[in-house]
Amino acid sequence: MVAGGLRVLFCGINPGLLSAATGHHFARPGNRFWPVLHLSGFTPRRLAPAEQEELLNYRLGITNVVARATARADELSAEEFREGGRILTAKVERLRPQWLAVVGVTAYRTAFGERTTQIGPQERTIGSTRIWALPNPSGLNAHWTAESMAQEYARLREAAHSPDDERH
Repeated sequence: MVAGGLRVLFCGINPGLLSAATGHHFARPGNRFWPVLHLSGFTPRRLAPAEQEELLNYRLGITNVVARATARADELSAEEFREGGRILTAKVERLRPQWLAVVGVTAYRTAFGERTTQIGPQERTIGSTRIWALPNPSGLNAHWTAESMAQEYARLREAAHSPDDERH
């Protein structure tokens, strides 16, 4: 679910089995993406996965690093991540969002060969698109609470609304 002119293109790791079956990103009930998106102020209410098209109304989009569905992200190979990074780079070059937000720092590290990346804004850009590594909202990422994730997502939201970032 992507388009040109986005403020933020969120990029998950890969579809889980339920997301693949429904066609909706972050569809698993325990995934905290949709609640965190709302808590961080990106959306005025909590959207359900089936309402993902509404993200475009807020100049937000969503995609994945790897297209192959798996039960767990650790089933993906490093080569799948690297190939996904190449495909994602081409997509970002074409769509030119203000920000690419990779939802999962380990996925970002593997896809882009940035072994020491931390959560937050990155030095790397893709053309004029800036990159932000966000915590993975999976329920398996237990050391991040919904509240602490929402604070980090809100930092990105504030950067994406900054007058310095009005390139589109």
